[in-house]
Amino acid sequence: MTSTSFIKIMSCVLIFLVMSCKGEKEEYHNLIDKIEAKSIEYKRNSIQEQNLFEPDALVLIDENNIQFHIQSRKEKIQSFKCSECHTKPVSQLQTEGLGKKAHWDITLKHADKKTMSCLSCHINNDMDNLQSITGESIDLNYSYQLCNQCHNNEVKDWVGGAHGKNLSGWQGSRISKLCTECHDPHDPSIKKRWPSRYNSIMVSERK
Repeated sequence: MTSTSFIKIMSCVLIFLVMSCKGEKEEYHNLIDKIEAKSIEYKRNSIQEQNLFEPDALVLIDENNIQFHIQSRKEKIQSFKCSECHTKPVSQLQTEGLGKKAHWDITLKHADKKTMSCLSCHINNDMDNLQSITGESIDLNYSYQLCNQCHNNEVKDWVGGAHGKNLSGWQGSRISKLCTECHDPHDPSIKKRWPSRYNSIMVSERK
């Protein structure tokens, strides 16, 4: 190839590149403008459009400018209000020797006895609400605020959508499970268990 031919080829390539760049700049000012122009606007469906949950049974969570919904905890408690049975402070009821004790057999396995007792979370004379470590009342529907006192990182992940289960899928308005729907508040560790599908090959290999 002669030097003249090489110069002609390179000139054509250079012209092509210049024209390509020029056309691109005329249509989009920068890469961000191009992405925004090519992107399709995404809109979440409303809860009503999903028709999966009753709006009245949902509670709005608004944390750090992130909004999503949870199912009402109080709607799921069959005997709420708790004060219908807990007419007296728990400490008093425990000393009266009543025959029927619905859930007094609960063993607290959340922390050691020096750190936590029933009254660390429950209010002695107001069983319809929870209480913070500073004595502030917490509505049962917002029990995650109680968890947030010790499990701050987990609650941050939950608010952001990285922890817990999304009940509504990813196309609609987000509805997440509350902490107590996966964790027993009195014994919160996740127990070991067999997979839901029985692996017969693995079992035969163990024999």
